[in-house]
Amino acid sequence: VLAGSCIALVSGLLGWFVVLRGQVFAGDALSHVAFTGALAAAAAGLDLRAGLFAVTVLVALLLGVLGSRARADDVTIGIVFVWTLGVGVLFLDLFNTGAAASNGTIAARTLFGSIFGLTAGEARLAALLAAGTAVAVLAIGRPLLFASIDAPLAEASRVPVRALGFAFLVLLGLDAAEATQAVGALLLLLLLAAPAGAAHRLTASPYRGMGLAMLIALFSMWMGLALSYWIPGLPPGSAVILVAVAFYALTVAI
Repeated sequence: VLAGSCIALVSGLLGWFVVLRGQVFAGDALSHVAFTGALAAAAAGLDLRAGLFAVTVLVALLLGVLGSRARADDVTIGIVFVWTLGVGVLFLDLFNTGAAASNGTIAARTLFGSIFGLTAGEARLAALLAAGTAVAVLAIGRPLLFASIDAPLAEASRVPVRALGFAFLVLLGLDAAEATQAVGALLLLLLLAAPAGAAHRLTASPYRGMGLAMLIALFSMWMGLALSYWIPGLPPGSAVILVAVAFYALTVAI
């Protein structure tokens, strides 16, 4: 609950900007980069989190370098996405043929999350990192909002649009790496997009939208964990995403 709550709050906050800036595909790419980073660390015999954070942040910076105003287009993101996924498959093969091959849960945990498997120390670390990321997003929130809505006017007003783009991608990468432990690389995109998409449909106010996205993500996490506890065969990551998507479907229906 501690780790999941903090991860949900920062994912909702970042997700609101992801939807506003049209960078949903970038969030999807970074979530799969987390898969590659974890497997690279596993193949090298290192802590999975070292690979998760290092590779995800590096690829986030790469996307910023390749994009105009640090916002890469879909073609660039797609190429980086497929390349990193291919490298991830290579590391998976190396890991499976190595000495640690007997541990066959690494890939599954990375792809689908394993929040019930976090230790107390890992949960506290996840909460601290998520809280720090949220504080950083809020610190740059006002100029980032300006740059997201009208980048040319923001540049003319001497707002550091490109630097803000880099900072946002790094924060998104950090969230992708941390949230992968909770919902997995395959499902992270929906935790970013579904609550934020619902919030954008419910209000045009930026600050109300951010708050709504955070609340929907938090409620989805709590309900998902409860459902997974009550139904032992239901994975927690899948349960969280089911609730988040249900919220988005409800906003579409109304």
